[in-house]
Amino acid sequence: MESAENPMADSAESARMDHGVDFGGFRFEPSSGRLWFGEREIRLTPKAAGVLATLVARAGELVTKQELFASLWGDVAVSDDALTSCVQELRKALADNVKQPRFIETRHRRGYRFIAPLSGAGPDESAAVIARPVNAVAHLPEREGKPTVVVLPFANMSGNADQEYFTDGITEDIITALSKHRSLLVIARGSAFAFKGRPVDVRQARLDLGADYIVDGSVVRSGQRLRISARLVETEGGRHVWAERYDRDVEAVFELRDEITTAIAARIAPEVGTAERQRTERKSPEAFRAWDFFHLGMKHVYKGTAEDNKEAQRLLQRAIDLDPELAEAYGWLSYAIVLSMIYFDADPDDDRLNRSIALARKGVELDDQDALTHFTYGRALLAGRAYDDALAEFESAAELNPSLAMVYCGLGDSLAYEGRIGEAIPHFEKAISLSPFDPQRWAFYSYRALAHLFAGEFESAAEWSQKATRVPNCQYWPFAHRVSALGHLAKVDVVNAAKAELLERKPEFSCAFARRRLFFIKDPAQMDLYVEGLFKAGITA
Repeated sequence: MESAENPMADSAESARMDHGVDFGGFRFEPSSGRLWFGEREIRLTPKAAGVLATLVARAGELVTKQELFASLWGDVAVSDDALTSCVQELRKALADNVKQPRFIETRHRRGYRFIAPLSGAGPDESAAVIARPVNAVAHLPEREGKPTVVVLPFANMSGNADQEYFTDGITEDIITALSKHRSLLVIARGSAFAFKGRPVDVRQARLDLGADYIVDGSVVRSGQRLRISARLVETEGGRHVWAERYDRDVEAVFELRDEITTAIAARIAPEVGTAERQRTERKSPEAFRAWDFFHLGMKHVYKGTAEDNKEAQRLLQRAIDLDPELAEAYGWLSYAIVLSMIYFDADPDDDRLNRSIALARKGVELDDQDALTHFTYGRALLAGRAYDDALAEFESAAELNPSLAMVYCGLGDSLAYEGRIGEAIPHFEKAISLSPFDPQRWAFYSYRALAHLFAGEFESAAEWSQKATRVPNCQYWPFAHRVSALGHLAKVDVVNAAKAELLERKPEFSCAFARRRLFFIKDPAQMDLYVEGLFKAGITA
């Protein structure tokens, strides 16, 4: 992979990676994971090849179990058996003996050491294999840019060939829905359907299609019952990223198809994003490119702390510096700046507001077909109190990608500030239904609670804000919304505990603090109602 800082160095590394190493009659290519004995190729699983590449790269040194787990499995929790199985596979392939080893020496409870002399590569060449994931498929260079997804034809398991059209329709609709996510490259229907009826190995799909992720599944229809199963698999290591099953009664077939394909597409894109952010963490910083900086920046955005927000801004700006045409980076840098003013310690001043709006506008100018850039522009405009323009951007985002849950949260929030609560609530409901396990779902609950509070529906406001507080990594605002609602309800038995929870998370919180940080609320009467509830609950002025 070309280095963001020194392309020439990485080109030299790529050249070195093409050479194998020789030991004891064997030849091994660390870059591809291929092993030969004479003219006979010995097949290795990707993880076993990765273990061998790591040991060869540090021949003569002890490589601890922890180092191997970190290098090959990253954040994925696996047992010792996974590593032991790889070493056993290698010993079988190398005809090695655990008691009298020629190649791999076991250091009890510590790790392993490669003990055979190497030829065919110098120390620099051996060390180079560590610089990038070593479980890649043979001859497939590490990809750059957006991840590629292929939706393979779903299997018709109904035992009725007449249902083939329905199964194909599900596949086609998922391809269409995923294609609206501009952060993904989705392989066209023609290429995907060439695999219809054929068993597909994930490694082969990576070679034949260049796919980083596979979506596949099955459809079973029996009478008036329908079951659709779907899964998402990472082709690099064969890891299952996500799977789900949908059981429904068949009443309106085409409406049902729309519902399920939208739900599947809504889940897959965030899951790919999470997997990409985990992938970037496993790389050395000098190997990052713009897309990698972008995804790592996104990871810090989702962590939701003041320090992570600052780091997210730094990484997203780095992505822009490396690729001034990366629209998503502009949008999410804008969004991170808005979050810093609402949730963290940045002052909500005009300079920050204007910068966030300018960045988001640039993102839309670079790619006006990306729903996420329209969403981030809408958020920046809303923070800048350009309410009509913000609502228009959210509506554009919803048209471009009806599967994007956060867009409906933005729509509901904007409508609530306009006092159109009856129109706002269904948008929050849609956001929650589209992404019920979204890591940011606390925000869906929190903004809905705020809408209920503005409407004087204090019981509902307290209920939804409490739901938000139960989501991991929830920010302090839902605690504040609950205190305000309980203050209006005069529930003395619970308001003191709620107030203590809020002040534990934000000791400096006061009525004046709320007015300063909720600078984007349009109607002064809504702001007064909110602060009145806080004051009744005993929050200082």
